[in-house]
Amino acid sequence: MNNLDSYPPILRLPNNHSQNLHDPNDKMDPNPIQDPDPIPIIDLKSLNHKNLDEACKEWGLFRLVNHGVPITLLEQLQDLTKELFSLSFESKQEACNESPITYFWGTPALTPSGTAITRGPQNINWVEGFDVPLCQLSQFQHHLPSLESMRLLLMDYATHLSRIATTLFEAMAKNLELNLKSTKSYVSEKTGLVRVYRYPCTEVGWGMEVHTDSSVLSILNQDDHVSGLQVLKDDQWLTVKPISNTLIVNLGDMMQAISSDIYKSASHRVKVEKDIERISICYFVFPGDDIVIESSKYNPFTYNEFRAQVQKDIKALGHKVGLARFQLNQDC
Repeated sequence: MNNLDSYPPILRLPNNHSQNLHDPNDKMDPNPIQDPDPIPIIDLKSLNHKNLDEACKEWGLFRLVNHGVPITLLEQLQDLTKELFSLSFESKQEACNESPITYFWGTPALTPSGTAITRGPQNINWVEGFDVPLCQLSQFQHHLPSLESMRLLLMDYATHLSRIATTLFEAMAKNLELNLKSTKSYVSEKTGLVRVYRYPCTEVGWGMEVHTDSSVLSILNQDDHVSGLQVLKDDQWLTVKPISNTLIVNLGDMMQAISSDIYKSASHRVKVEKDIERISICYFVFPGDDIVIESSKYNPFTYNEFRAQVQKDIKALGHKVGLARFQLNQDC
């Protein structure tokens, strides 16, 4: 099969037709700093609370080592993801009909039911992916071998990622001296989801435009060989290098709100390459449905209320407003 046939039709445009696929919010230095690799490193096996606190305050992102996820599992997930994306567009679309797993393209913005929130052709993101709610994986069995294999691997992976998220959040809560009844409810296992992404080749456009995640924590298993993720630090774009057997953790909007802005939600984007595809696998975790975020900076809100407002803004404005909608004494 021609590799082009595996792409969604809207992403099969010739490169010279993609002049509109840009990041409308990108008004900063287009050339990210490459060397040396400045990303803070956090060792989960011997967790240093001071180093973690500094990374969360100054970066909102760090590289995690000694995380306990077998490297064979990380590599198997990458290999199987590549195999899955190489299937024809039609077979991927058909495989996810009436299933908990959603296949999407052109935008990462989805409703809770998995429907893409469209913003017009000028705002296309050069990405396709699968959205996998982990709590529903046991219900999903499919005749497509690659999807069934992915389900089994993700069930194993989810156990590791829930452990990592809980360990990190408990350390952050201790650093912040938060008085929480149940830290596990703020990184609720049942809210965990995985998104697997493929960023096709193109000369112009962005895999994802500048954004912050809405999660408490996002944990990324990125391609070992292809870079693309860039993080904003002190008005400079820095490339997050792909390094084998490491995970990238970035804090999301919920963590920033929980910390009353002491910790930061990392602004980041994804650049695409003209000659090579990129694969990434990201785990997102959120507060439980009954958790009300109470903060000295924001009006009380639940994650569901936050998500509904984000979706409303994307539909109305074409972009996410995010935490600014919930700030105390604001008129957004």
